[in-house]
Amino acid sequence: MLFRSERVYQAHLAHTLLESGVAIADPARFDVRGHLTCGKDVVIDVGCVFEGKVTLGDGVRVGPYSVLREVSVAAGSQIEAYCHINETSIGANCRIGPYARLRPGADLSEDVHIGNFVEVKASTIGVGSKANHLAYIGDSSVGKNVNVGAGTITCNYDGANKHRTVIEDDVFIGSDTQLVAPVTVRKGATIAAGATITKEVAEGVLAISRSKQVAIEGWKRPVKKRKE
Repeated sequence: MLFRSERVYQAHLAHTLLESGVAIADPARFDVRGHLTCGKDVVIDVGCVFEGKVTLGDGVRVGPYSVLREVSVAAGSQIEAYCHINETSIGANCRIGPYARLRPGADLSEDVHIGNFVEVKASTIGVGSKANHLAYIGDSSVGKNVNVGAGTITCNYDGANKHRTVIEDDVFIGSDTQLVAPVTVRKGATIAAGATITKEVAEGVLAISRSKQVAIEGWKRPVKKRKE
């Protein structure tokens, strides 16, 4: 049957890679659906799928059950478990995942961290920048040494067209920030947590956009009515 022929073919590919020095955790749980090129000391865990042309540089580690399609990964980068990466370039010594999604047009420089449940699409991310938790970066240019806080999103779609967000070097973005594109955050600016940014943020300033906190004395929660 066809699936048996496929497993024989995959076993042959795995054996060839093993002979070249690639460490494959389990050749029986390994799939190449295209062309995979590996450097020295590459480690591939179980259940990984490689589609199209995929290049893994020296010392790259790919965690279990990750899917890479048309991807280049430079030396020393580590991809944690359950990452989906498609038409993306990853620089040297990056840390991706677990559970990260890199969509077409993502271009990561060196020493970039993309953490759990972070999605990047059609964006460049500069050296040393980090988005470690629960963020969406789409249609954006992110500079060097930028920190993107948890829950931050670029609001790139107005219902008809996509717009770009520009984040310059050394920007710190607090958690739960919405950047409504088109918008630019200049070098060294800080955005306070919970902000909605709709206008350009000047270089080196602190931007705050929150409604005033109000305490209402004597307020009581609604009580669920009992059924008769």
